[in-house]
Amino acid sequence: MTVRFVRPVSQSAFAARRIGLAALVLFVLAIAAHRFGPLKGPDFAAVILFSSAIAMVAVLFAAIGLMRLWQVGARGGIAAARALIYAAPPIILVGFAATLYFTTPPLYDVATDVEDTPVWLQPPSAGQQWLQRATMVTPTDRQLQLTAYPELTGRRYEGAVDRIYEAVAKVAKSERITLDRKHGMELVEPDITERPAPKTRAETGAVPDNIPIPLPRPDQLRPGKPVGPEIGRPGDVILQGQTRTLILGLRFDVVIRLREEAETTMVDLRVASRYGGHDLGLSAGIAQSFLRALDSELLGLAVD
Repeated sequence: MTVRFVRPVSQSAFAARRIGLAALVLFVLAIAAHRFGPLKGPDFAAVILFSSAIAMVAVLFAAIGLMRLWQVGARGGIAAARALIYAAPPIILVGFAATLYFTTPPLYDVATDVEDTPVWLQPPSAGQQWLQRATMVTPTDRQLQLTAYPELTGRRYEGAVDRIYEAVAKVAKSERITLDRKHGMELVEPDITERPAPKTRAETGAVPDNIPIPLPRPDQLRPGKPVGPEIGRPGDVILQGQTRTLILGLRFDVVIRLREEAETTMVDLRVASRYGGHDLGLSAGIAQSFLRALDSELLGLAVD
């Protein structure tokens, strides 16, 4: 009589493969919906954490399957290995984020000038949901930034503000920073004396359809009352925009200030995470990347 050996089957290993695949699919969909779709930051973080939790369950079942393979030679070794591969991406991402969370200072807003911080043209506003944070940046936070990022300082370049502005706009584009609000642009626009003089109606022979009625100047309407709120110092050029990380699409708000002093122009930067009270050190990384690119663009013009 022939004895036929039948290998046992590890149901845990095959269940681990299915669970790991589900975690990976959820992980990929969350990144795609956040990077290219409508998924907002707090929802994205919640989905990623949930996918990593599912992935951990897959790892547990895969470990049981591998243990059964070692003890009794149960089938499912390949399924368990695939489960570990499927579960790796969400677990690695969450583990890396957790490492940054505990090794970087708990800041969400950094600036190159902590004494006279560049102001927002329009303060960023976003629903934090469960990612709560303080509404104001305190002097303690700025001191913590100085301790953690002592190299994060502004740059002074030789040249007028209009010349430096051209380089800043070029670098902002290369760094994927979209500048959508601007203040003080009259300081960087070409001088009106260099523009060709428009032809008069007498030269063109055109007859005016109507004659405009002169209106009083805004500062003459209510003497002694300013027309609008002062933004920064007189003569500041302030540019505000936003940027996103390349892969995950995390959103950050950026404000760049150009201040002309004598024959030099000072460039300061402020970067803030749009969601959460901890930027995982990414705000400082964005600021430093921009300043390095600006140094390269204006090579030889930096002033110590």
